[in-house]
Amino acid sequence: EGKGKKRNPLHDFKKTGELMLIKVNKTLEVKTKLLNTTEQCAKRCSRSKGLSFTCKAFAYDRVTKRCHWLSFNSLTSGVRKKQDHAFDLYEKKDYVRNCIIGKGADYKGTISVTKSGIQCQAWNSMIPHEH
Repeated sequence: EGKGKKRNPLHDFKKTGELMLIKVNKTLEVKTKLLNTTEQCAKRCSRSKGLSFTCKAFAYDRVTKRCHWLSFNSLTSGVRKKQDHAFDLYEKKDYVRNCIIGKGADYKGTISVTKSGIQCQAWNSMIPHEH
C-alpha cells in the first residue's frame, strides 16, 4: 500500500449481492443506521464502534442507504437467508473462512476436523502434538 493511501475496509468482507439474513433466534442482535456508503458500514463493523455486540456482518440497503450491522452471519444457527434485491450482504471473512491463514491465531471458522476426518487438536493443547 502506498504512502497516504487508506486501506479499504471492505477488503475484510465477503460480499453476496441481493441477499439479506433474517434472524429466527430472537437473542441475535441487529443495529441499523442511515449511512451513505458501504465503506462507512464496513469501517464501523470492523471496529464494532457504538455496537453492543461483535459485528460479524452487515447488510446494506441500497434503496434507503441504511446499514444493518449483525451480531451473526450466514453460518450462525437461528438465521435464514432471504433473497432481497435491495440488499447486499457483507460478511467478515474471519468468520466465514474455512481455511487457516498463517499460524491460525485469528481463525474463527467452523471447521474442526482434518481433511481425513480426524478431530482437530485444541489450540491450547500440547497433546497429541507439540506446537
